[in-house]
Amino acid sequence: MSRRRGPGEQWPALESVGLSRKELALAEALQMEYDALSRLRQDKEESRARKEQLQERSLISWDDPVDRNAIKAARGLSGSDPALSHAVPNVPEGPQVPAGPSPPRSEPQPWKGPLSGDYLLIFEGSQRDFLGEPLNGSEPHEGGGSPKKLSPPPLPPRHPLWGCPEGSQRSPLSPKGQGQPRDINMFSVAQDKLLGRRISQEDPYGVDAITCLNLKSTYESEALREGSRGWKEGRSILEKESSRKPVARSKTMPPQVPPRTYGARAGGRKNLAANRNRRISVEPVPPRPHSLANGYELFEVSEERDEEVAAFCHMLDVLRSSSGSRDCCGSGLVWNAVNLSPEQPGHGVSLKVTVLCDSLREPLTFTCDGSSTVDLLIYQALCYTHDELHAVDVEDFLLKICGLEEFLQNKHALGSHEHIQHCRKFDIDIRLQLLRRKGVRSDLARTASDDQSPSTLNHHIHLQERPIKQTISRQALSLLFDTFHNEVDAFLAAEGDVPLKAERVIQSVMAICNALAAVESQEITAALNQMPPCPSRMQPKIQKDPNVLAKRENRERIVESLTAAILNLVELYCSTFNADFQTAAPGSRELGVAQEARLLTCPLAFTVYATHRIPITWAASYEDFYLSCSLSHGGKELCSPLLTRKAHVYKYLFHLIIWDQQICFPVQVNRLPRETLLSVTLFAVPVPPPGSSSDANKQRRVPEALGWVTTPLFNFRQVLTCGRKLLGLWPATQDNSRARSSAPNFNQPDSVILQIDFPSSAFEVKFTSPPAAEPSPRYEFGSLGEEDQRQLREAMQKKSLYWLTDADRQRLWEKRCHCHAQWSSMSHQDALGLLHATFPDQEVRRTAVQWIDSISDTELLDYLPQLVQALKYECYLDSPLVRFLMKRAICDLKITHYFFWLLKDGLKDSQFSIRYQYLLAALLCCCGKGLREEFDRQCLLVSTLARLAQQVRDAAPSARQAILREGLEDVAQFFKAHGSCRLPLSPSLLVKGIVPRDCSYFNSNAVPLKLSFQNVDPLGENIRVIFKCGDDLRQDMLTLQMIRIMNKIWVQEGLDMRMVIFRCFSTGRGRGMVEMIPNAETLRKIQVEHGVTGSFKDRPLADWLQKHNPEEDEYEKAVENFIYSCAGCCVATYVLGICDRHNDNIMLKTTGHMFHIDFGRFLGHAQMFGNIKRDRAPFVFTSDMAYVINGGDKPSSRFHDFVDLCCQAYNLIRKHTHLFLNLLGLMLSCGIPELSDLEDLKYVYDALRPQDSDADATTYFTRLIESSLGSVATKLNFFIHNLAQMKFTGSEARPTLSFAPRTHTLKTSGRIRDVFLCRHERVFNPSKGYTYVVKVQRDSPGEFQELHNKLRLLFPSSLLPSFPSRFVIGRSRGEAVAERRKEELNGYIWHLIHAAPEVAECDLIYTFFHPLPRDEKAAGTNLTPKPADATWARSLGKVGGEVKLSISYKNNKLFIMVMHIRGLPPLQDGNDPDPYVKTYLLPDPQKTTKRKTKVARKTCNPTYNEMLVYDGIPRGDLEQRELRLSVLSEEGFWENILLGEVGIRLRDLDLAQEKMGWFALGSRGHGTL
Repeated sequence: MSRRRGPGEQWPALESVGLSRKELALAEALQMEYDALSRLRQDKEESRARKEQLQERSLISWDDPVDRNAIKAARGLSGSDPALSHAVPNVPEGPQVPAGPSPPRSEPQPWKGPLSGDYLLIFEGSQRDFLGEPLNGSEPHEGGGSPKKLSPPPLPPRHPLWGCPEGSQRSPLSPKGQGQPRDINMFSVAQDKLLGRRISQEDPYGVDAITCLNLKSTYESEALREGSRGWKEGRSILEKESSRKPVARSKTMPPQVPPRTYGARAGGRKNLAANRNRRISVEPVPPRPHSLANGYELFEVSEERDEEVAAFCHMLDVLRSSSGSRDCCGSGLVWNAVNLSPEQPGHGVSLKVTVLCDSLREPLTFTCDGSSTVDLLIYQALCYTHDELHAVDVEDFLLKICGLEEFLQNKHALGSHEHIQHCRKFDIDIRLQLLRRKGVRSDLARTASDDQSPSTLNHHIHLQERPIKQTISRQALSLLFDTFHNEVDAFLAAEGDVPLKAERVIQSVMAICNALAAVESQEITAALNQMPPCPSRMQPKIQKDPNVLAKRENRERIVESLTAAILNLVELYCSTFNADFQTAAPGSRELGVAQEARLLTCPLAFTVYATHRIPITWAASYEDFYLSCSLSHGGKELCSPLLTRKAHVYKYLFHLIIWDQQICFPVQVNRLPRETLLSVTLFAVPVPPPGSSSDANKQRRVPEALGWVTTPLFNFRQVLTCGRKLLGLWPATQDNSRARSSAPNFNQPDSVILQIDFPSSAFEVKFTSPPAAEPSPRYEFGSLGEEDQRQLREAMQKKSLYWLTDADRQRLWEKRCHCHAQWSSMSHQDALGLLHATFPDQEVRRTAVQWIDSISDTELLDYLPQLVQALKYECYLDSPLVRFLMKRAICDLKITHYFFWLLKDGLKDSQFSIRYQYLLAALLCCCGKGLREEFDRQCLLVSTLARLAQQVRDAAPSARQAILREGLEDVAQFFKAHGSCRLPLSPSLLVKGIVPRDCSYFNSNAVPLKLSFQNVDPLGENIRVIFKCGDDLRQDMLTLQMIRIMNKIWVQEGLDMRMVIFRCFSTGRGRGMVEMIPNAETLRKIQVEHGVTGSFKDRPLADWLQKHNPEEDEYEKAVENFIYSCAGCCVATYVLGICDRHNDNIMLKTTGHMFHIDFGRFLGHAQMFGNIKRDRAPFVFTSDMAYVINGGDKPSSRFHDFVDLCCQAYNLIRKHTHLFLNLLGLMLSCGIPELSDLEDLKYVYDALRPQDSDADATTYFTRLIESSLGSVATKLNFFIHNLAQMKFTGSEARPTLSFAPRTHTLKTSGRIRDVFLCRHERVFNPSKGYTYVVKVQRDSPGEFQELHNKLRLLFPSSLLPSFPSRFVIGRSRGEAVAERRKEELNGYIWHLIHAAPEVAECDLIYTFFHPLPRDEKAAGTNLTPKPADATWARSLGKVGGEVKLSISYKNNKLFIMVMHIRGLPPLQDGNDPDPYVKTYLLPDPQKTTKRKTKVARKTCNPTYNEMLVYDGIPRGDLEQRELRLSVLSEEGFWENILLGEVGIRLRDLDLAQEKMGWFALGSRGHGTL
């Protein structure tokens, strides 16, 4: 007895194969009713079949003895009852006998008989295909070449769909574990043809990775594990492991009915055969043997679901075979990037390098030249580790960077490595480790077995978060067809109550169509219109004779047409949704003759039939539906859009909108570009509200776009689309301007489906490129006129396509034949612009990839995000860009790593997710097994951290710390289970654990986690990162990428702006990792050390840098770093329009490097307070920053250097405007809200001002600096942010002393035995007061007061001694009071040291009494006051100062750039002057050449950067002139005061070149440089 499954148990199992509960209930009710009748009919048919088998010859003769028990014939594919596996002929008409018990049967025999053509032979688990060719590399049969001798091997027995009979035995021919399941998308190089995945004993129902993935996305993980376990054991994936008994459902399943052909069978299958998708293989697939011509499967496992995917897999095989594991990528190592720039440490630059080796106790220290190669350094190190070097090969050793899983490249110069440059830039010690190459971990390397594995895609999609679209399974569809055939049998056999039987047929048809994407084709509609009216569907008003259906012949005719229509729909569904099965047809369509598209002059035309799966709400909300159809190429329409007529929603089986209208474009087929896209948009007019249905109101209603879709007219084989197509519409809410080539929307299960019928023909219409034109003398460039040549040369010399005007484009197109010889190759940076969506032509894109192919791997990483986005603009899955990226990824581990995560992020883009799924699967296919497992670990780690971050974010503030500690246990368990893992930030960051005590969170809106990972390398420090959940980091990634490219441009031009570039990577929408920069603090924390109003003060930044750099040379270096990095930040933030700048997202390192973080707003999208922009200044440059630069509150010559740096950096970036426009233009489709249209690109264009000269740009940016420095809004914004952040305190935020640069502890400093104040001293700098000499000096009692206040935050007052009351020390009694104060503080200190251990030994106490560098420096020095600006004072040698000028002459114009003046003398009253510059060209008696600059207020070192122009002066006349420049101070109502002047004889200058320099000011005389 079998256990009856409960009513709720079978639903999940049945739903897993694609049926809804409504459909299942319908099928259950219909099948149970016919169960008894079917068994009775079956018994009678079996007895008759046995008699006929003795009389007739077998349909198929077997040459070799086979196990007949292994061959079974079944009606249908459900396999619900193994007792029905015998041959069953048609039941003759006559009275039915009541059902009785089924008689016992002997072994099932192969079915023979004259009616065998009406039935279905199911071949499962065959090791050969139906052509007699061996599968899986098995040997062919000796006589298998003859079509008359078809000898397939024995086949395993058929298993029931939902369970196995008790005691059923497995076929000995297919033992458990024999063979591996093969993917349906693979290309076998050995056999040189595509092989199909067969249903085997190990995989009885074709359950591949996609099915498992569908289950994983639909059900709980426990159900998936149960199903996958059963699949591996050879059971049904839906069968429970605990029971091997058949479920009771097998008794109520419908009998297995073959697909009937009522009437003329050939006619019913004619259209089906014509519309079949042809299979891909190297050679055309020949038709099936004649012996199987009349027997076919209803649904067979498809050999390949998609021709394009199959060809793509073949390409991967070729690509991998050309890049085997012997390449450099096969080592599985991460190599440090090599940057060949002018700033790299080269010859003459000494580098101090420390090399550690396991065989030596002490590290080796070398002083190397920057131009020395790495292998030379290895050889020097080996001299200390080996006595004899004759048998030692340097190539057997590598130098690893300490703390990183990254290696230097032996053949390159030491100074060319980015890590060496980074260490030199930030004064970091260079520490390397010498390792044997054999001893280096190579778990990520490709192996020989990886190279031999087939290029399969489905097996590598398990890492993706969403599966390829789900389709109905083969089993579920077979079940529905069984129900349909049962109803058809009843309908044909009915002698009365025909309408009731017809309604049940219609319901079964409705269930099939509903499972097939709710599509009702016109053939199904026409067939159902012949049926009697029923409640299941709306019936057209057609007069029918009720006696027509009384005749069986008429019913058979209707059923025949209905069956053919349904099978056509199944085939259409399979080809549209790439199902893993297809309908079986006798033979395969011939290839036919291909005709070139350029020979067809007929216009493009097709028929728009209907839209299916219409939401029911549309019927009540809209009316007058119509379609807009257009043809486009590269975003430009080829003709005006065509509109269909307006229609309404109709209800047949489902709600649909029928147009059935032909669209004929006024464009001939031979005029269509290969990349032409057909775009269709669905519009509708909203229904007017009640009571306002007047015609005038109807005219005012604007049609709304409801959905859209694009599809290419030519497929990947360049064949014009033909036949019926289903296209899923994307909702109109999604931007379709960036989705020029997106696939139809089949991801969303409820998407509206458009049905278009393209013309079909007996031949293929194929696009062919026209032959190359023969060179002709009449097309030589020299044959053009001089003016045409000049204009063409100017157009071709423009660096970017953005600079081409419409006239340039028209001229280049008209004279393209003449320009062919003049056209030169573009640089790889310029070629990036040819990968945009506006250039879809395959030849153009192929040429662009050829030019980009010269790029280095290091530079490729800089542009990789844009190239991944450019994959969206490719017309087909396989393209030169895809091959280029795959080839580079195979050869470099860094490229593979970042390519993986960029593709994984692309899965979130619904419009292109299918393409990215295939590309990600292809990348995993090209990776080795070790790297795939590493990616798996990374994904699991990211998921664990994301879950933890979300829990901490959602928790109440008081519970966050406990939740964090609890969640870190899960992270620790991850490392216990997996050992080590690389962080997504970089493949060189290898960690093996989490450090909970160093983990916390930030109290910002997103509550990001601050994590510390344990480094695998014991020589490295812990790796600290920030993990964010809830913030989209793609915009931060893009901004940091642009800043990194700017920094490389500056370095390549010889200008190092000392920029801090940190890693940031998005690991999914709304989550990602950010690298933490050590020894850095936000400006807010620095400023609030001077109070909440610290943002209005000028000294905080300078004091903080002085605290951390007490030595004068250290402070000078920190200020220099600050000047350079601040200038770089000003330029970068302005060009990129970075907004939302407050003092919590600007940071400063102790070394003086300034950098920005948190780029949530850019390209000018400022945060608004009502109608007021929060960011009012062009960029953040405040007075406290200028204080650090000037060395005080007055401008100095250092400020000139800062302005010059800004302008020079700005002009260098302007030269590469086209590069940034290309990069940002390729990101328009990435989904970042603030980078979505050309207006956002225009912001960058306007900011870079490429049309300006360098001089004009210098003047422009100088005004921006002045505007930013004078903006009060920035400081006010900082102050408001300080107030807003007062309520937040970081998790486990420990109080620190503002005057101490670092924290000291009992462990690091040793125990304090005794402390006392010995004396006091008077000081004058930075302010007057007294310092107390304890063991170190302290500034007045204020620091003691801060110590006491911070201690009160940690401990209750009962544990602390009372602090002496404070009072102001008067001027007259200061020393006496200071002495008395010393005794009080001595008592406070004694009680503090002898307090409880938790107080006396806390970090604050030890930090306070630890000697500070500034105290040691101050000891023994003269503390006399000095001017604050004395540090920057410079002896000029000229009392009148100097002026910096730039003089040039071109086009009869003299340009004089007044840049800076330094060292002007103060006025007689001691105040600073208000200087301005005035010039004349002497002789000038009429004073017509007077020019002057603006006035600078209260400064002796003004900056102008103003251009003074003299126009229309011939060069000969100019050489007779003298430039007289005067510097005056504006005095209002009094006469202006002359501060100095200089005369410059222009004949002494080479006016052909620009002259720039400092000119001394003095009394009247000639200027000298």
